[in-house]
Amino acid sequence: MAPLILFPAIDLKEGRCVRLVQGDMAQATVFNDDPAAQAATFEGLGFTYLHVVDLDGAFAGKPMNGAAVERILASVTMDVQLGGGIRDMGTVAAWLDRGIARVIIGTAAVRDPAFVKAAAKAFPGRIAVGLDARDGLVAVEGWAEVSTVTAEDIARRFEDAGVAAIIYTNIARDGMLQGIDWDGTLALAKAVRIPVIASGGLASMADIRRLVEPDAAILEGAIAGRALYDRRIDPQEALALLRQAA
Repeated sequence: MAPLILFPAIDLKEGRCVRLVQGDMAQATVFNDDPAAQAATFEGLGFTYLHVVDLDGAFAGKPMNGAAVERILASVTMDVQLGGGIRDMGTVAAWLDRGIARVIIGTAAVRDPAFVKAAAKAFPGRIAVGLDARDGLVAVEGWAEVSTVTAEDIARRFEDAGVAAIIYTNIARDGMLQGIDWDGTLALAKAVRIPVIASGGLASMADIRRLVEPDAAILEGAIAGRALYDRRIDPQEALALLRQAA
């Protein structure tokens, strides 16, 4: 069995690497002015898959930090998945052509499921769906608006579409260092056949140890943001635990 993937996160705002609190753009902490250097640091620590979000793009509905993403791609050899403002086939194709391993579709998964299905058919294994929930309902437009559907409802739409993964975030926990929403994440993973990635709230080595418990083996992995930047997680120890569990 392959180890679960621990994805270090780079969130881009105005070309810089930041972390937000519960998706609030007004509560942005800058961790690195050079996202490409941060990506190279993560690769040097042994990470194999990077999670990148264009925060400005998520609000604008189109890519806004393209130059920063391209510098990241030029600085690392590890796989990179990218979300934020990807809402049409041309944008999907352009990023995949530039070297992105997997694109993440969020808002459009709620508003235009046919587009997601078409993209997954056109690019097998390279389309992920980002489902970010607030009080059980999926939020869109950079989390600025809340829909009327649950994450499970939307995930089921794509059961047979060829979607590579679902990235599930409990917004209330994002950036709060309160621990992952294990109940909600594992319930979603059990409800659908699509691999699920846990996101939002990963806080300490205790979460890493929870990630290697047998019931969490159904996940593809988890995304680590602020806890990595604040050094609440030891990268080498975390990656070693995941390898040992596999």
